[in-house]
Amino acid sequence: MDILRDRPHLFLGSRLKRLGERMQSDVAVLIERAGLPVQPAQYPILAALEATGPLSVGAIVEATGVSQPGVTRALAKLVEAGLVEDGPADVDRRRRTVRLSVKGSEVVARSRAEIWPAVEASVRALCATLDGPLVKQLDAIERSLDEEPLHQRAAASRPGSIVEILPFAPERARDFHDINVQWIEAMFALEATDREVLENPQTHILSRGGDILFASVAGLGVVGTCALQKTGVGQFELTKMGVLETARGHKVGEALLEAVLERALGLNARVLYLLTSKRCEAAIHLYEKLGFRHDPEIMERFGARYERCDVAMRHREF
Repeated sequence: MDILRDRPHLFLGSRLKRLGERMQSDVAVLIERAGLPVQPAQYPILAALEATGPLSVGAIVEATGVSQPGVTRALAKLVEAGLVEDGPADVDRRRRTVRLSVKGSEVVARSRAEIWPAVEASVRALCATLDGPLVKQLDAIERSLDEEPLHQRAAASRPGSIVEILPFAPERARDFHDINVQWIEAMFALEATDREVLENPQTHILSRGGDILFASVAGLGVVGTCALQKTGVGQFELTKMGVLETARGHKVGEALLEAVLERALGLNARVLYLLTSKRCEAAIHLYEKLGFRHDPEIMERFGARYERCDVAMRHREF
């Protein structure tokens, strides 16, 4: 029994609300996987602020169609989360405005790259074949979502798997930090040596003769990174390799690792090693596939660098 379907015209508003909540719930799954501190219902406000800059509450109401009490409540939560902050007074200095904070801008940028294109593409595909009366279209949408939830469709509809390798640039330093923090904190605890490198890549990697590469997927933006840290003459550690969970399935790790190996040759590396943990089974399998071998000598010389390290490997060609 589904009373909203049985009386579709009487309960149309309730049914539309149910459908909206269902779709927002699926988008929340994608947001959680990406590790973003935002709720789906907050996106219209963030998008409006990104598009136009500082806005008053009234202007946000007009831009989003959300009631003023709803906007006020949402803004309070966004301010509490550090995503929105007070902006300059409007022209007549009578009304308060708000704007995206630095953190809010970063969240919107990642959402635009990692979440929005996939959701938009999957909803467009979901609606592409709809025809007939509205209630019949709602039936079709709900049946389709029963068969495959929106978050699964979004994961499957992410644009192309062509991975582009990008060099280090100052604007990508935040990606280097955030991508690595995500995977490290998901499995381990962030250690002091992690913080030193992630917060000061110029000092600890680039200025010492190493390099950092990034992987980008169309529609998702920068989704992976890896570094070569010079630890001696002709000696490099492959380190800080991470891929966002939202990009899994695009073979980003393999493309990134192949590019890093080629870069190591360009840097005249004679020894190339890495330190990891047995818990990183998928990564170890990839390392083995591309030529790394377990090495007790590397473990003895460098393994104490990380508390989590119980695996040390050296590439067979270096």
